Amino acid sequence: MSEEAIERESMEVDVVIVGGGPAGLSAACRLMQLATEREQEISVVVLEKGSEIGAHILSGAVFEPRAMNELFPDWRERGAPLNTPVTEDQVLMFRSAEKAIHMPHWMHPKPMRNDGNYIISLGEVCRWLGEQAEALGVEIFPGFPASEILFHEDGSIKGVATGEMGRGRDGEVKGSYEPGMELHARVTLFAEGCRGHLGKQLIRHFELDAESATQHYAIGVKELWKIDKAKHKPGLVLHGAGWPLSESGTTGGSFLYHLGEDTVSLGLITDLSYSNPYVSPFDELQRFKLHPEIRHFLEGGERIAYGARAITKGGLNALPKMVLPGGLLIGCDAGTLNFSKIKGSHTAMKSGMLAAETVIDVLAGEAELEAYATRFAASWLYDELYRSRNFGAAIHKFGTWMGGAYNYLEQNWFGGKLPLQLKDPVPDHETLKPAAECQPIAYPKADGVLTFDKTSSVYLSSTNHEEDQPVHLRLAEVERALAVNLARFAGPEERFCPAGVYEFVNRDSEPELRINAQNCVHCKTCDIKDPTKNITWVTPEGTGGPNYTSM
Repeated sequence: MSEEAIERESMEVDVVIVGGGPAGLSAACRLMQLATEREQEISVVVLEKGSEIGAHILSGAVFEPRAMNELFPDWRERGAPLNTPVTEDQVLMFRSAEKAIHMPHWMHPKPMRNDGNYIISLGEVCRWLGEQAEALGVEIFPGFPASEILFHEDGSIKGVATGEMGRGRDGEVKGSYEPGMELHARVTLFAEGCRGHLGKQLIRHFELDAESATQHYAIGVKELWKIDKAKHKPGLVLHGAGWPLSESGTTGGSFLYHLGEDTVSLGLITDLSYSNPYVSPFDELQRFKLHPEIRHFLEGGERIAYGARAITKGGLNALPKMVLPGGLLIGCDAGTLNFSKIKGSHTAMKSGMLAAETVIDVLAGEAELEAYATRFAASWLYDELYRSRNFGAAIHKFGTWMGGAYNYLEQNWFGGKLPLQLKDPVPDHETLKPAAECQPIAYPKADGVLTFDKTSSVYLSSTNHEEDQPVHLRLAEVERALAVNLARFAGPEERFCPAGVYEFVNRDSEPELRINAQNCVHCKTCDIKDPTKNITWVTPEGTGGPNYTSM
């Protein structure tokens, strides 16, 4: 088959939105609402790389309904899946493998209080938002990852192209080859979520972060459990900090949320600024489940789902410019998560809604995209992020205990408005110490009851990729991974990946890095934490990746 003989088809639309998460779908819904109010004919397309809306969505998640109240004031009547109101907040400081301190409610930082919030499955909420969008006239194309940015001759964004299909692992075309499609739009919204493949390119290409502080990330590893009804407390929200991460000097936090139907959502968030290359976020979660405060909920229960996702946590100080020539960067693709609340869904939704309110004026010839920056600065979203701008940096700078004390004072006494800006300038990929300077961590062997291995966990994520396709985890230099990562950092890829994608094996008495790309759950951690910046995550073919049902 001649590659030259196949040309990409193109489609002209007013707005193309890359990503079917809370930011992209809220933008789509708001655009169509405004178009109806103004009797303005517009065409909106949402591209989603997952097999369906919600397939790649993973979050804790405790949901603040502020943006939802604005987007759909009648969401209850419409049947939005916000079914479990928060009934109790607990914050624990885990001192050791056996001990924990329950912090009194008055000591909780105000942003972590959850009165009026809901425990949800964000995947289910996104599926519902997708239904609302389609009812309003939005076209949604699941299974079509946007893999390339298209530019006009003047350098402005023309749209995107979807990924090609039908290449073999060797890069050669197969009989099933399809070249992908170009979507040309008057405005393109990038809403890919944390560490978006295209968003990362745009930030670099347009130098959007030139005036921003260093962006930081965490990885959240999560499980769903069905537990004994006698132990289930619908609406209970439990947050924790300290052990087991504290043993390696790592910061982060944990959560246990009681949903309806005897289900709990359990997870550990590991800041990717950690320094010990022997840290394994996956195994830290398995250890965490053995703490008596957590174990007693899980004993007699059954693990039913697993997943992992990186989190953009730098906050307002690290936010890049979001206005592009011909497009906008929104939601976690830009980094609008409020880490002090451990919540990013309502902020992503609001950023999408602000984008829609700007774009509808642009399409009518009444404004330029630059108006988004003004609208954002005047919104409650900006005010919320401003008040929490130092939260993550305080933890990184002072540690869990002193950083927590600082955040308590700033949030509870000064409303987040102390005239200080804490800086955290070292990027996460530069924080690892040489393995020779660190203590190896002896993680307990999985028991198959409370603790598990990566293989059985990935199975629960329903992850699937066509094996005969180019590897979507690109190494700039194989030798660099072996010579530097293996020799200096003891092969951290094996540990920071929560899905067993990277594996060092001996071949003819020489080390070889094996990439099991079919296991990838699209968390993007490797793209962030690799100390040599050698790994680049790109979109795989078609519907590849996890298929989360209730995450």
